Amino acid sequence: MQSTTKSDKIALFDANGPATSSQLYGLPFTEAECEIVVIPVPWEVTVSYSSGTAKGPEAILEASAQVDLYDPEIENAWHYGIYMLDIPEVLYKTQKKLRKKAESYIDALISNTLSTKNLASINEINEACEKMVEMVKDQCALHLKNNKTVVLLGGDHSTPLGFVHALAEQHESFAILQIDAHADLRIAYEGFEYSHASIMYNALKTPQVSKLVQVGIRDYCQEEVDYINEHPERIKTYFDRDIKKQQFKGANWDSICDDIVAQLPDNVYVSFDIDGLDPKYCPNTGTPVAGGFEADQVLHLIEKVIESGKTIIGLDLNEVAPGKDEWDANVGARLLYRLCNLTAFSQNKKP
Repeated sequence: MQSTTKSDKIALFDANGPATSSQLYGLPFTEAECEIVVIPVPWEVTVSYSSGTAKGPEAILEASAQVDLYDPEIENAWHYGIYMLDIPEVLYKTQKKLRKKAESYIDALISNTLSTKNLASINEINEACEKMVEMVKDQCALHLKNNKTVVLLGGDHSTPLGFVHALAEQHESFAILQIDAHADLRIAYEGFEYSHASIMYNALKTPQVSKLVQVGIRDYCQEEVDYINEHPERIKTYFDRDIKKQQFKGANWDSICDDIVAQLPDNVYVSFDIDGLDPKYCPNTGTPVAGGFEADQVLHLIEKVIESGKTIIGLDLNEVAPGKDEWDANVGARLLYRLCNLTAFSQNKKP
């Protein structure tokens, strides 16, 4: 007799064995039975260096079959259930066509040979990106309404803007905790209004985003530094070089995390660009930068946020790009699992 309830499935599922389903982490649950819903957004139209992040969700799905389900922080965490929605093939194909036009535009921009055709392309791309943002907003809003813990999986870092907009309709005020190598505060970078390099500038247009706390930033321009300095009450940036200097002088990561957490209000949205890590973990990401964190340092910071009593109202993981092997996806899948569990736990959900 086939089991029909989540309790039945938990009793019958071998969490110590190999993955036996094609669902994320090989879990046996339906979408309705899962506390956590992962929304894949395979989009990278505006990337300005290496491509590949649009394939991130599929690569992480495949790599997730090798992830052990034991979570050292949360007993029986897999009982939450993590369900990844189908990867939208139409969206992937659309962005693939637009990416070619974006590459042609960027080449013409750099060589100062812009044509009428190029200028038409930039308008088409901006309009398509706006539609993507609205699509993400609608999807996230639907699952938030159903009391799911929502996690967005990119794609490049432009993809979570719609998620921020959806959360703004639910919360009067919240902060964004950004783990990243880049400040992402450029204004319509390369002419792309919804550029991956402009995600935080765009997010700050949302009044409900009361604060942006950036951690690990180590690749940025003068325009971004000026913007940070002009908005000291709303933006707090922990540059990678400053963190390292504190550590060289004897400060430990735990105490630095305490200072970071103290900058945050009760409701926190976590936006995690994988290039915030040391590039040994993500060598194929779009714009790798020397420096960065160990994976456990980021997890420790998120654990400290939760220990402080703050709630993680949403999470995104972006810029995972598979290379010739599964390393980047392997790292991404393991981080995604722990981050999903911690986010649900912070929302007082029990496995």
